[in-house]
Amino acid sequence: MAKDLLLEIGLEEVPARFVRSAMNQLKEKTVKWLDTARIGYSKVDAYATPRRIAVLVHGVEEKQADVSEEVKGPSRKIAQDEQGQWSKAALGFARSQGVDPEQFYFKELAGVEYIYANKSSIGTVTSEVLPDGLISIISSMSFPKNMRWGSYDFKFVRPIRWMVALFGSEVVPMEITNVKSGKTTRGHRFLGGETVIEEPSQYVEKLREQHVIVDVAEREQLILNQINGLAAEKHWEIAIKDDLLEEVLFLVEFPSVLFGTFDPSFLNIPQEVLITSMREHQRYFPVLGSDGRLLPFFVTVRNGDLVSIEQVAKGNEKVLRARLSDAKFFYAEDQKLKIGTALKKLETIVYHEELGSVSDKVRRIEATAGKISSALALKSQDAADIDRTAAICKFDLVTQMVYEFPELQGIMGEDYARKAGEREEVARAINEHYQPRFAGDRAPASIVGAVVSLADKIDTIVGCFSIGIIPTGSQDPYALRRQAAGIVQIILAHGLKLPLDVLFDLSLSVHSGKSMKREASEIRKDLYEFFALRVKNVLSEQGTRYDVVDAVMASGYQDLTQTVNRAAAVTTASASNRKEDFKNVVDALNRVCNLASKAASNDVKPELFVEEAERGLFAAWQSVSESIGLAVDNNDSAGAIVKLTEMKDAINTFFDRVMVMAEDEAIKANRLALLARIAGDISKVADFSKLVW
Repeated sequence: MAKDLLLEIGLEEVPARFVRSAMNQLKEKTVKWLDTARIGYSKVDAYATPRRIAVLVHGVEEKQADVSEEVKGPSRKIAQDEQGQWSKAALGFARSQGVDPEQFYFKELAGVEYIYANKSSIGTVTSEVLPDGLISIISSMSFPKNMRWGSYDFKFVRPIRWMVALFGSEVVPMEITNVKSGKTTRGHRFLGGETVIEEPSQYVEKLREQHVIVDVAEREQLILNQINGLAAEKHWEIAIKDDLLEEVLFLVEFPSVLFGTFDPSFLNIPQEVLITSMREHQRYFPVLGSDGRLLPFFVTVRNGDLVSIEQVAKGNEKVLRARLSDAKFFYAEDQKLKIGTALKKLETIVYHEELGSVSDKVRRIEATAGKISSALALKSQDAADIDRTAAICKFDLVTQMVYEFPELQGIMGEDYARKAGEREEVARAINEHYQPRFAGDRAPASIVGAVVSLADKIDTIVGCFSIGIIPTGSQDPYALRRQAAGIVQIILAHGLKLPLDVLFDLSLSVHSGKSMKREASEIRKDLYEFFALRVKNVLSEQGTRYDVVDAVMASGYQDLTQTVNRAAAVTTASASNRKEDFKNVVDALNRVCNLASKAASNDVKPELFVEEAERGLFAAWQSVSESIGLAVDNNDSAGAIVKLTEMKDAINTFFDRVMVMAEDEAIKANRLALLARIAGDISKVADFSKLVW
């Protein structure tokens, strides 16, 4: 008969950002252990609050499954010596599988004899293996930050204060750091008390009686329902940011939503400042009007019931008033700071010990942005705005507001620059040059912001690569992958004719002879490989098949807009409704490319043609060659594929009637040269041999 299993680990308050991953980890490790231990179950539910993580396993079998399986060992040649005695390898295999060598028998596999044995194991009663199993699950958990407490060596995210471990109605006996398992759990710290869980199925409701909503999804929905209800009642738009909701969700066990007000005079401060102060310092949700403007209200979530909720609101208002007063003071003081004075202060701020000060970085951004402007042949006014933006883009880093709220960099720069009389295009671009700030963020809207953003991001990447800082595995402390993804996004968003190799060389020329510890050619190679993954990600996110991605990128990806266009054209051409026709074209093109690899040159001499079929192929190629190049350059890769298709019959006729590898070396070389010329045009679109049919 199956029983339910409950494991609850009671803790001191866990940082909100750790709770969900801890809950998921506990569930995953429990599932893995049950599967490895051959213990059947129906489903696993996971629960968590700031003070506990728990799993409830339904329908756990009372006995491990018996197992009988055939296991394969080393080959006979390795398993026995010349006298037929078992070797060390065979005896080691026996020990590892828990079998006696007398149980070995031989079977042939792919012409080779191997030793085999039947491995049998009788299942143990589940209750006997649970104590050690649950302890192993708990002790194997890992966290971004661990704690040790008392004189114990055991490490966990926070000290363990109680444990509930039940298999059916029976306690699973276990002990960690002098805390013994039992049936008693603890409710809300102020509204609840201790309560006894007699059966695992009682867990959720027993805690609800003690003012703990242990089900994460239920608690989140409860918060959202209360916020949405308040918004409907007051005709407000309450800005619910996912990461703030996630944090609040794991700060409370029994949520009650309330609202408060603040002095409308604070609305004279930029609303981004007020919103950041509310969200980051107080975990409040800002309230907006129908026009998207901030209203003098806030919404927060109390960890408790509605008793004396008005007093709680007043307390929150008092705390927020102090926070906003600080912000108002910083804002007023910052406006006394001249941009020129701020720029001088950047000289004293170290950007990186090997890459100089922030001022050094700004000077590199200026130089790189100017080179990008020239490469794009921008209008003189845009170029002037880019020069000015690049020169002052980091001045707000020394302001008090950005010191207090680093996430406001650029936002405050835009506001202060506008108030200082800078051109609107420059002020806006100071903010935009940080975009995209994160995955899913938008690219800079203006060309000024786009160019300065490109210059900033490529300077960071090239600078780090030049001193040997290259992301490996999950390690990327300088967020270089995000910077590279931002560069790709900006170039595509604006359709810039700025090949990656040109961008790399522009930045390398600015860094040259300064802090570079590596050869430029070596850095350039690493940059290509690094950006290849970013381009692949973009194509994959657009739904491009993996084989199309490989085919297109094999022909180069320096021109990002062109690469995306080629991928779309190949995807369309190989769609199911045209698959067979296009496959026939691709087969012909691949035959050309396969033989073209043997060509010593692509110098075609028409006077050496012997067969009419090779003259016909030469004429067919001449009629489309120029059009193919122009089509690809003009982002009409679909048109280029049409032109390639027009050569199919001539290619097939050529291979049917012409012996390419002729005995006459000159004729053979000329035919290979013709194929090489055609292959060169094919490669402008894709390496079609990588397509999978």
